[in-house]
Amino acid sequence: MFCRFVCVTSLCLVARTKLRPLAKGDISTLDAWMFLGGQLSLALLVLLELNWHSILLGASSLALVITYPLVKRVSNLPQLMLGLTFNWGALLGWSAVHASCDWSVVLPLYAAGICWTMVYDTIYAHQDKVDDVIVKIKSTALKFGDNTKYYLIGFSSTMVGLLLLTGYNCQQTWPFYTSVGLTGVLLMSQIKNLNINDPQNCWKTFKLNSKIGLIIFLGIVGGNLAKEIRDSKVKKTSLMSEVLNEKQFFRNAFS
Repeated sequence: MFCRFVCVTSLCLVARTKLRPLAKGDISTLDAWMFLGGQLSLALLVLLELNWHSILLGASSLALVITYPLVKRVSNLPQLMLGLTFNWGALLGWSAVHASCDWSVVLPLYAAGICWTMVYDTIYAHQDKVDDVIVKIKSTALKFGDNTKYYLIGFSSTMVGLLLLTGYNCQQTWPFYTSVGLTGVLLMSQIKNLNINDPQNCWKTFKLNSKIGLIIFLGIVGGNLAKEIRDSKVKKTSLMSEVLNEKQFFRNAFS
């Protein structure tokens, strides 16, 4: 779809993407539109099952979705637009559960996701930088150039800091913080071993980020479970304390 309606022949000229079904001609433009329509219809059905706050929030993301493919033609920061678009789920997910957004939690989480996208999609873009110059597609890979690793370190460090702030603002527990620490180690390790001039190395490094996502997910799940156990113990202790205080009160009253 992007090849036909935005970049015309870009996908067809980029070595990594020229064998994709639409670029290769295995499917027609009409087939692609029908598939897109089906996906959007299913997404709408899911969205309409949520609360009104989430429906409005989800609908507002359409502007980002439409804008992202166009940014590659006019800006060196399409990865930033992808981050703004792709991580909208951080806001929508919280809203779907709570029917509102706690901005002290969701904003740093959203920003952390954007920083992470800047890391992995910049690495991804380095695969195509030679072809991108030819077809006049812009990217952070071309903008950062040989200084890419320094930028990746900066975004990774900011991501970790924002995740820690998110955890602090929602009283997270040790499993979450452990996952954030491990995430930081893995990010720095992959940056150290990255060769931005080797497309295969870039692809391999890009795929490692799926493990980082899994680690963060498990950290959130484990952290919430540990938080429930902690809060349950605190509540039980508080209840026992109240009972003891009442017993002491009656003893003093009738002694």
